[in-house]
Amino acid sequence: MKNIRTPLTEAVVQSLCAGDEVLLSGVIYTARDAAHMRMLENLDHLPFDLKGQIIYYSGASPTRPSKAIGSCGPTTSGRMDEMTPKLLDLGLKGMIGKGDRDASVISAMCRNDAVYFIAIGGAGALIADSVVENTVIAYEDLGPEAVKKMVVKDMKLIVAIDATGKSLYKK
Repeated sequence: MKNIRTPLTEAVVQSLCAGDEVLLSGVIYTARDAAHMRMLENLDHLPFDLKGQIIYYSGASPTRPSKAIGSCGPTTSGRMDEMTPKLLDLGLKGMIGKGDRDASVISAMCRNDAVYFIAIGGAGALIADSVVENTVIAYEDLGPEAVKKMVVKDMKLIVAIDATGKSLYKK
C-alpha cells in the first residue's frame, strides 16, 4: 500500500504502476458530465487550477448528520472520455472513477504523465468515511453534479491505468 498526497507531482505519478493499492490524502475535486461540459466551455475561468490535481467522478448524496458528506461512490468514467484529454493537456494529473478509459484518454495520460485510479463501485458509504471536508465551489445549480472541493484522508484506491498506459483492463 502506497501513501500519496495531492497535489500529484510527476515523480509520484511515475512511481505508480497499474495494480498498486494507494491511500490518497489531500484535496481532490468532484466533477461529472455536466461540470466537465461547463469547464470546457469556460477554459479561461476554470473553478480550480488543474495543475497536479485529481478529479473524482462522483455525485455525492446529501450530507449525513455529523459527517462531511453522504455516500459518494464513483460513476462510470467513460462518460467523461470525450472531454478528458483537454483537461489532461491543461495539467490534470489524476482521475478517480470506475470502468475502463478509451484510447484517447490513455494517450493523453501518457503524454501528460497522469494516472487513473479506480474506487470500488457500490462502496460509496465506505468511501465517504475518508472525506474530511466537502465544499461546493462551482456550478451549484447542477446539484449533485456541482464541482466540489473535498479533503480526503486515506482514501483507498487502486491504480487502474498508469502513466505508461499499462492497464488492469488489458490483462
